[in-house]
Amino acid sequence: MFDVQREELIWGDRKLVLETGKVARQADGAVLATYGETTVLATVVAAKEPKVGIDFMPLTVNYQERAYAAGRIPGGYFKREGRPSEKETLVSRLIDRPIRPLFIEGWRNDTQVTVTVLSHDLENDPDIVAMVATSAALTLSGIPFMGPIGAARVGWVNGAYKLNPAVNETKEESTLDLIVAGTQDAVLMVESEAKELSEDVMLGAVMFGHKHFQPVIEAIIRLAEKAAKEPRDFSPPENAEAEKAVLEIGEAELREAYKKTVKQERYAAVDAVKAKVVAALCPSDGEQKFSPEKVKAAFKEAQSKVVRWNVLDTGSRIDGRDLKTVRPIVSDVGVLPRAHGSAVFTRGETQAFVVATLGTGEDEQFIDALEGTYKERFLLHYNFPPYSVGETGRMGSPGRREIGHGKLAWRAIRPVLPPAHEFPYTIRVVSEITESNGSSSMASVCGGSLSLMDAGVPLRRPVAGIAMGLILEGERFAVLSDILGDEDHLGDMDFKVAGTDEGITSLQMDIKIAGITEEIMKVALAQAKDGRAHILVEMAKALTAARPELGEYAPRIETMQIPTDKIRDVIGTGGKIIREIVEKTGAKINIEDTGIVKIASSDGNAIKAAYNWIRSIVAEPEAGTIYDGTIVKIMEFGAFVNFFGAKDGLVHISELAPQRVAKVGDVVAEGQKVKVKFLGADDRGKIRLSMKVVDQETGEDLTEKLKAERAARGEPEPEEREREPRGDRDRGPRRERGPRRD
Repeated sequence: MFDVQREELIWGDRKLVLETGKVARQADGAVLATYGETTVLATVVAAKEPKVGIDFMPLTVNYQERAYAAGRIPGGYFKREGRPSEKETLVSRLIDRPIRPLFIEGWRNDTQVTVTVLSHDLENDPDIVAMVATSAALTLSGIPFMGPIGAARVGWVNGAYKLNPAVNETKEESTLDLIVAGTQDAVLMVESEAKELSEDVMLGAVMFGHKHFQPVIEAIIRLAEKAAKEPRDFSPPENAEAEKAVLEIGEAELREAYKKTVKQERYAAVDAVKAKVVAALCPSDGEQKFSPEKVKAAFKEAQSKVVRWNVLDTGSRIDGRDLKTVRPIVSDVGVLPRAHGSAVFTRGETQAFVVATLGTGEDEQFIDALEGTYKERFLLHYNFPPYSVGETGRMGSPGRREIGHGKLAWRAIRPVLPPAHEFPYTIRVVSEITESNGSSSMASVCGGSLSLMDAGVPLRRPVAGIAMGLILEGERFAVLSDILGDEDHLGDMDFKVAGTDEGITSLQMDIKIAGITEEIMKVALAQAKDGRAHILVEMAKALTAARPELGEYAPRIETMQIPTDKIRDVIGTGGKIIREIVEKTGAKINIEDTGIVKIASSDGNAIKAAYNWIRSIVAEPEAGTIYDGTIVKIMEFGAFVNFFGAKDGLVHISELAPQRVAKVGDVVAEGQKVKVKFLGADDRGKIRLSMKVVDQETGEDLTEKLKAERAARGEPEPEEREREPRGDRDRGPRRERGPRRD
C-alpha cells in the first residue's frame, strides 16, 4: 500500500532520517524528517494555474508547533493551539528566506509550505529539522525549485565550532547561536546572535555550517533520485523584447530620476517615466504590442538595471554617495519627560523613536513554549506604521515583518545587557519607526541602545547596526554601506550587522540570487565594521554610557537574599504577611524560589520600610546590640517591647532603670519609644532585653559605666538568678478538692 523511501545519515553525532511515501501522500511533496527524537512533517502544494495580474512569487510558509510534540497540553482557556506564537512566526520567516530565491523567475502559482512539529525531544531544536524537511519536500514535488538547500546551527564553545549544539548547550555554553542555509555552491541566509565575536569568527562559523550541511544536501538528492515527481511543464516568461522597448523610451529619464536624492521626489519622477512608457507601449486607442502587465514587469527590470549599471560603472549611488559613506546621523536622548528612557535616532531619511521602560518581576513575560513555560525579562517591540513611508494603510496587530525586525534588534542588544542579579529589572524597548528609507531595524538597534543608556541601564557597551547591500553582475560586484530602500529592492543582498566596538552581536543575511561567496561576505563584514565604528562615534555625541542614576519616574528595586526556609514566614498563611507589608509600605515585592527578594517602588522610603520589615522576619537579633523599640504591653513583672520587626521581648522590672523600680508604670507607658539592649534568650527561648544599660537619649551602652560605678561603691556584681525548672520543684501533696458540684 505504501511505497516508502528513506535516507539515513549520521549528522553531528545524531541520526537524521528523511522519509517519504507514507504520510500526506496527496500533497505535491511530503517528507517526514527525524533528527534524534525530534520529528517534523513538511508538505508542499502548488496551484495548477498561475495567478494573473501579480508581479511577485505567491509563496506562503506556515511553521506550526503542536504541544503534544513535547507531551504537553496547551495553556489558556481553550486548551488548543491558537494564533502563531512569536517563535512560529520567526521560524516561518527562517524557512521562507532561503527557499524564495530558488524558485524559477516568473513562477506565479500559489505555493504553500506547511511544516508541523510532531515530536520534540527537548534537545534538537525543530527549526533546523524543519528547514531540511522543507528542502526535501520541495525537491520531490516537481515544482520548479532550483534546490535542494541545506541548513545547520553553529555554536562557538570553548574556542571551537560546534555543529547543531543541543538546546541547553546553545543557551548555557555557547557564545554564538548561528543558523546558516545555502546550496552546494553558496550561502543564501544567515541568522545569528553572538556575544561580541570578531568578524573572522563569524565568517568562519558561516563557512563551517556551509561545509557541514553538504551531506544533508547529498542525502536529499539521493532521496529525490528514488522518489521525486516529474518536473512540471513551466517556461519562464520572456521579457527581453519588452525590456528593450522600455529602455529605448525611458532609460535616459530613469537615469535622471535616480539622481534625485529626496525619496519622494525620486519616486514621483520614476512614476512619471513609468506612466510615459506604459502610454507609449500600451496605447488605449491603438494596437498594443505588449500587455500592460508585461510592460510593468519589464519596467521593473529596467529600473533595476539602470541603478545597478550606474553603481558598477561609476561607483556612485542613487543619493550621490560613494559605496562606503553612511548617511548623516542625528541622535537625541531624553526627549520624553515622563518616559524612563527615550531617544530619537535619525539616519538620512530613516528615523526610529525609541522608548525604554523599566518594570519589576511582575512585568516579565510568560512564554508558553514546547520546552515549557519560562519568563523573559527583556522585551523589544517594533512598530512600522504606514505614515513612515508616506502612505496610508491598515493598522492592526504586528505582522511577520514587525515581529522579525523586532527580534533582530532584540538579538543585537541582549548580549550587552547586565545580568539580572546586577540589574533586577524587567526591560521593555519599543521602537516606533517614524520615517523609513532603508534599514529601520538597524535604526531600532541604535535608538534602542541610546534609550536604554538614557534610562540608566548599565549596558556593557553601546550597540550600533548597519545594513549592507550588494550589486552582483557576473564577476563584478559592489558592496554598499547603509543601503536605501531602493537599493534593498533593486539589489541582491540585505546584509545586516550589529555590534559594539569589541565585536558582533547579531548578523542577518538575506540573498535574492542563488547565493554569495566567501569573498563577498568577507568584504561585506569588513566594510560593515568600518560603518559600525562610524555610527558609534556619531551616537556618542548624544550619550557615551549609561546615566549614573535611573530616571525620576523609574521604579527603584532593592534585592535581598533570604534563607529558603524563611520564605514561608515572609509570605505568611494565605499570603497574609506579604499582603500586609505591601499595603502598609506601598512597595511591590517579588519572592523567587531561590530566596531572592525584589522590592520595588519609586519611593525610597517605601523600599527601606519593606526591606527592614522582611529583614526583621528572617533575621535574628544580635546579642549585645542596641535597638529602637516600642512598649506594647505592661505587666507587674516588666514590660514587653516590640524591637525587631515582628519580634517582642521582655524588659524585666529589674532591667528598666539603674535604680530600684517599685512599679513598672512609673517608668514606662504603652506606646512609648525606647532603646533596648538585646541580652539574649533564656533557657526557654524567651527574649531578654534591658533598658537600664542604655542611655535613652543617645543610645549609648552604659554597661561598663554602671559596672565601674558599682565597683567604686564596693558593690558586688548582681548575679543573674537562674530560673528553677518547673519539673524539679517539690510542690507538696495535692490538695483534695472534695466532691464535684454539678
